[in-house]
Amino acid sequence: MKPSIPEALVILKNTFGFDGFRPNQEQVISCLLDGRDTLAVMPTGSGKSLCFQVPTLMHGGVTIVVSPLVALMEDQVAALRLAGVEAETINSSRSYNDNVVSWKRVAAGQSPFLYLAPERLMTERMLQALQRLPVKLIAIDEAHCISRWGPSFRPDYEDLGRLGNLFPEAPIAALTATADDATRRDIVARLFRDNGEVFVSGFDRPNIRLAVEMRGSWKQQLLDFVKARENQSGIIYCLSRKKTEECAEFLSKNNIRTLPYHAGMGANERGVNQDIFMTEPGVVMAATIAFGMGIDKPDVRYVFHTNLPATMEAYYQEIGRAGRDGAPADAFMLYGMDDIAARRRFIEQENTDGDHQRREHKRLDTLIAFCESPQCRRQSLLSYFGDETKPCGNCDVCQNPPTLIDGTILAQQFLQVANDTGQRFGAIHLIDVIRGMDTEKIRSFNHDRLAGYGVAKDIKKPEWQSIIRQLVAADFLKIDVAGYGGLSLNEKGWDLLRGKAQFWYRQDVMKRKSKPPRAAKTTKPMADLSERDNNLLNALKQLRLSIAHDRNVPAFVIFPDKTLIDMAAKQPGNKSEFAEVHGVGKSKLEKFSESFLEVIADFDR
Repeated sequence: MKPSIPEALVILKNTFGFDGFRPNQEQVISCLLDGRDTLAVMPTGSGKSLCFQVPTLMHGGVTIVVSPLVALMEDQVAALRLAGVEAETINSSRSYNDNVVSWKRVAAGQSPFLYLAPERLMTERMLQALQRLPVKLIAIDEAHCISRWGPSFRPDYEDLGRLGNLFPEAPIAALTATADDATRRDIVARLFRDNGEVFVSGFDRPNIRLAVEMRGSWKQQLLDFVKARENQSGIIYCLSRKKTEECAEFLSKNNIRTLPYHAGMGANERGVNQDIFMTEPGVVMAATIAFGMGIDKPDVRYVFHTNLPATMEAYYQEIGRAGRDGAPADAFMLYGMDDIAARRRFIEQENTDGDHQRREHKRLDTLIAFCESPQCRRQSLLSYFGDETKPCGNCDVCQNPPTLIDGTILAQQFLQVANDTGQRFGAIHLIDVIRGMDTEKIRSFNHDRLAGYGVAKDIKKPEWQSIIRQLVAADFLKIDVAGYGGLSLNEKGWDLLRGKAQFWYRQDVMKRKSKPPRAAKTTKPMADLSERDNNLLNALKQLRLSIAHDRNVPAFVIFPDKTLIDMAAKQPGNKSEFAEVHGVGKSKLEKFSESFLEVIADFDR
């Protein structure tokens, strides 16, 4: 008889300590139990792993879990074992003998979960060995990696499309937090041969405050932001390895504990820094995008981009590492014209066909428009993924609406100068011309004789830079990324120049001397705690950190913050009451109740 959802709820409670399913978990589990391939697009922190873990514990056999990162595999295996579930991983960070022991345990039926990277799974030797086992389910985590339209495309994932033929009796669960419509269709086509179920949960993370600011003195902007959030964990994304090191050194000199992370560092040094960030409170990580996928630290209070991300998908994925505990968090981005030019250049330099490059340029256009948009950030972000929402009240635009100015005449003046100089000069030179500056370059090209020379002396350089960015974002101007960043008119630009269109722009809202943006009061934790209960919560966190260090696992693997908050609110006095705390299953009840009950009892003395 087919396993039922009531049985799934029993496992959910007894093993993982949860009383009910979150949105779409039950539907995904039902499909997998029915043997149907299923794609689940669910926000970060919404419990994607349970969608394949619960069915595995119901129907037995072996579940192969495909994961892109060793650290992610190790953390998930550790979390399952602490929940009383046997799980194994075979990966390059472990010794040959350890990998052999893990394989023997899986082959003997002692472990229902085997975590593998796609590169190891898709070797002929591994596939032949697995085909001799009762493989009942295949779960592909970070499934957007299989799509060439996804933000983290990995060619090694492409081969996973063979799994349906190799294991025809095992349904495939594809899971990701980041997939627009094109990416979803690509995943279904490649993995399911266009014949699978798709569930898309809401993309909104209302506890994350969204803000974007034009880059001025980026170090001062960063320092102001981080200083206002002292002793909080955060991630700072930088475009280059050099900037990552510079950022970490700068903040460290300003008494903020900051570690670097990028692909140019040795694997051991990266691992040490990641372990410190994951297990210790208040650590800031300055990183390239090499750091991120699989980082499941619940109390990251902010993600700060010092440069424009690659796409809206990448931006969404990266800011999703903040506020996984549901408490208020910040996503703050700096950007400038040089970012746009660099991103265009990266796309042009990719060894891909014209169709792919055109799509990537359009995706970048959408991100630029998001930065320059005068409407609610959350509305702009969610509309990209097909979601709708009312103005959120928790972004910089909602909290400080920009003033829109009719810039039609200014734009026409600038476009005329761009055209009269041959549509081949960059923004810096064109601004100098229109402001009537006396430079050697202007004199050498006789640009001081143009009708537009000095026609807008009263508009300062930073405002012109903002206007130009918005002209580019609104598709009036384009940047020649193949050349030297020259600006030329698009079709819309010609319409504007000829008086057939209008241009409205938002004033430069950068306030370098103002207080850094505050985090809005949004989603509350599970309970409102008194000052005394908050002190208890901090004591419980210290105990959790100590246990995590002893077991060499991230703190959240012991208990997530939601569990500790519920524990501090309920203050159980015995094991029976401890079992009713959110996220406490039978295994963790036996392993940890005594230590945590002791801390709670000490607070009552």
